[in-house]
Amino acid sequence: MKIISVNPESPLFGKVRNGYRLIAINGETVKDNLDYMFKSAEDSLALDFLDTKGNRCRYRIDFDGPCDPGLVFENDKIIRCKNNCIFCFIHQQPKGMRRSLYVKDDDYRLSFIHGNFISLSNISGEDLERIVEQRLSPLYISVHATDDKLRRSVFKNKKLPSIMPLLKRLVDARISLHTQVVVCPGINDGENLDRTIDDLFGLHPGVMTVGIVPVGLTRYRQKLPELKLFDSGGAGRMIDYIHTRQKRFLKSVHTRFIFAADEYYVMAGRDIPKLHEYEEMAQFENGIGMLRQFITDFNRRKRSIKPMGKSCRIAVLTGESAYRSIKENITDWLKTRGIKVDLVPVKNRFWGDSVTVSGLLTGRDLSDELSKSKRKYDTVILPPNCLNNDDLFLDDITLTEFKKTVPMKVVVGSYNLAGTLREVLQ
Repeated sequence: MKIISVNPESPLFGKVRNGYRLIAINGETVKDNLDYMFKSAEDSLALDFLDTKGNRCRYRIDFDGPCDPGLVFENDKIIRCKNNCIFCFIHQQPKGMRRSLYVKDDDYRLSFIHGNFISLSNISGEDLERIVEQRLSPLYISVHATDDKLRRSVFKNKKLPSIMPLLKRLVDARISLHTQVVVCPGINDGENLDRTIDDLFGLHPGVMTVGIVPVGLTRYRQKLPELKLFDSGGAGRMIDYIHTRQKRFLKSVHTRFIFAADEYYVMAGRDIPKLHEYEEMAQFENGIGMLRQFITDFNRRKRSIKPMGKSCRIAVLTGESAYRSIKENITDWLKTRGIKVDLVPVKNRFWGDSVTVSGLLTGRDLSDELSKSKRKYDTVILPPNCLNNDDLFLDDITLTEFKKTVPMKVVVGSYNLAGTLREVLQ
């Protein structure tokens, strides 16, 4: 593991330099950053390094309690996905996008650290032993179907191992699992979905939740399998199905167990469930309960928003899917308080009409929407999830470049919209 920096407060500062490689802690080989975190959580450490000339050296550290040695390493090499899922987003995009969008990860370490969903398609016996030994729990698993033949067809991988024995092995070792099923109408719904949910429930409480997510398709699907999207009627039927099953699970094991993605409620024009109905919000990053949390957070903080003494016209940009709920629950309330905020739904011209979430809006689509608007705004608030940590939009446009295209103040929003508005109106 190559060191790229050493914390100045570390006892190793001045001894270990950038470019050194950590090879062992207390005599045990260190494979990656997760291994480092696990093996360095001791009061006494003997760290073996190779310096930039290949010489081996050892330093010992003793702490009064567990402490970080203060080393920062290169990013680990990501374990790549070997599948070719029929709905894979990576295959549904053109060239020239943000580089990270082309990375197909299937890395159990990222599942544990960041909640990424993995298929377990390339998991080895050694990996399983490490997961159990280091208690890498919970993990997030893409199941899609428990029938092996159907699952291999969905993943387009004839060598895909049987999923149920793998899940059972993890559950028996007390590794908690959150699972998801991306539902493709006519393929893994109906009786197949029934079986999948029943099989996963058979592993409860080890399998803690099942997220039911509608397939998403972009306009870039040349030479890819033909798939159907949910319409409003199909989304409504899926909601009714999930709610019916939730009631049974709630009665028998005191948890709803399965949860519908926000997109279903948006497509069906249905009211979003109350916050408590999402229980622990275990699949928030999967778009399940995200909209309800956003609205609830606003309602809890909205009394702190005060109108400005002078006129100030604000535009809040959002994806088409969230528009109705945000308008009814947020911007209509602001209007009653004399706070001029326009909610502007942005059509996704880049990915296509069926992609309606704010997190997949490009800088160009956001800029074009503002350019064609007949209203003049003093401030525009961007969706909080349309930029990465480097302030890059999906189409590789920087925030600085974006600001040059619009003649108004640009603010990147947060999931605390009330706080963002309060700062803008000060």
